Amino acid sequence: IGAANNLLAALLDNHIKQGNALNININTITLKRVVDMNDRQLRHVIDGVSAGKAGTINGVTREDGFDITVASEVMAVFCLATSLSDLKERLTKIIVAENFDGKPVTAGDLEAAGAMAALLKDAIKPNLVQTLEGTPAIIHGGPFANIAHGCNSVIATRCALGLSGDGEEAGYAITEAGFGADLGAEKFINIKCRLSGLYPDVVVIVATIRALKHHGGVAKDDLNNENLDALEKGLPNLLQHISNIKDIYGIPAVVALNKFPTDTEAEVKFATEKCREHGVKLVLSDVWANGGAGGEELAKEIIELAGPVGVSPQPKDSFAYSLDDTIEEKLHAIATRVYRADGVVLSLVAKRQLAKLAEQGFDKLPI
Repeated sequence: IGAANNLLAALLDNHIKQGNALNININTITLKRVVDMNDRQLRHVIDGVSAGKAGTINGVTREDGFDITVASEVMAVFCLATSLSDLKERLTKIIVAENFDGKPVTAGDLEAAGAMAALLKDAIKPNLVQTLEGTPAIIHGGPFANIAHGCNSVIATRCALGLSGDGEEAGYAITEAGFGADLGAEKFINIKCRLSGLYPDVVVIVATIRALKHHGGVAKDDLNNENLDALEKGLPNLLQHISNIKDIYGIPAVVALNKFPTDTEAEVKFATEKCREHGVKLVLSDVWANGGAGGEELAKEIIELAGPVGVSPQPKDSFAYSLDDTIEEKLHAIATRVYRADGVVLSLVAKRQLAKLAEQGFDKLPI
């Protein structure tokens, strides 16, 4: 991923150095180089600096910066691709800058996509590993959820579904969407599921008594102590996540409570009853301590909620917004429906940016 990203960056700067036939405005370059280290000193740099009589031998001097590798757009593109040819097509569309007419300049314009895809030809093959108990696990890709969609690759999920078999003997593929059942689920469903045509049969919402008490105002040093009042204050956080999954996306849900030794019977009972009142079962999970045996009850609940093996019909209105909505309407839908905000207020600069995105034809994409 890093090599493909940095190849594109090198080609971009070399193109500018060799005459800039694409008329690129260096003040609009959005592509950054990447390094697999969170190095604060490299976040904002000036590069291409030449000394004395060297002229521009080191390139064109400009402001630049480095991101951490997994924050590269190449990682996001990589994880949405369905094949090597699809990956190449998606790489072609990466915007790296604008020309002096304000038009986008892409990796395709730089003729970089073929070489980038060649660097990724082996990386696009998923990695098959196994758990301590011998269960196959596919590890492949992972863009950040705060700046990308936060899910592993579409190829990995399809591969897992293929491994699970067909017909009455089919098994189950489990995937984790980065972050919680708010941001994680929102991006997983609105972006990955929408683009891949896959849709989950069941959502498992993971929670802990300790986290809920912390949401209720308990200091970390006091989380070992029973506190039903704080638990009651913190539970609306979990209940909101449950509501999002059921009411926005129409997917059956179960709460997996990762049980800590410090959780009391009264706390677990209280959380269980509150979840039941909202139409969701809470199941204790001791996988961290007992391996697969600690998750059998959870697995049984998933099987029951999923229903008969086969392709599930996609629920109507199962996304938080329509692709036909304007970008501003999509922002409003996410903010109000998922996060329960009153609305979105855009600055003048933001409105100009959205207008430009719409003008360039990007207003009908997921966000």
